[in-house]
Amino acid sequence: MIRTLALAAVAALSLSGCALLSSPDPVQLYRFGAAGPVATPVASPVQVKLRALEMPQAAQGDRLLGITGSEAAYIAGARWVSPALMLYSDALEASFASQARAVRLIGRRELTPTTRLLDVDVHAFETRYEYAGGAPTVVIIARARLLRFPERTVVAEQTFTVSQPAGENRLATIVEAYDVATRDLNTQIVAWTDANATTN
Repeated sequence: MIRTLALAAVAALSLSGCALLSSPDPVQLYRFGAAGPVATPVASPVQVKLRALEMPQAAQGDRLLGITGSEAAYIAGARWVSPALMLYSDALEASFASQARAVRLIGRRELTPTTRLLDVDVHAFETRYEYAGGAPTVVIIARARLLRFPERTVVAEQTFTVSQPAGENRLATIVEAYDVATRDLNTQIVAWTDANATTN
């Protein structure tokens, strides 16, 4: 009897070990951040320093955040290739590099002197569903503030909201909506910064 129980225990441990070592479900990696159209800059652009971006903790990692009513969950089977906060920061810098006319954005790693600071806080970066299983809408909300430096007084401030419907509830379509939404948002922020950076 004791030997039978011992053999059963060994068999159970063997089975549980197999379960622990089984392959996880495959996860597809995605990215976003196309820069958009290219503009011709002026000869002496205003130097604008980009401060570290802020994003809600639930959205800033490498998982796609889904919201249905008051419920939040990560979309299964998909991840960003890098944390969303890093991808968005890179996308914003790329948009300034290609689209800005009156300003030159000084990246996070540059030490160039500046007279303006750009502060961008992303308040929402999520996939919103009206009902479970329906075609979602990607929603990005960001507040931008342009500050004089070194005084740190506010030159201009604006909140931008972009809603981009996904054609259907498929990962590829949702990721495409993120790409379109971030491009739209960044184009608006670049144009707004261009318009306000030269004000006294």
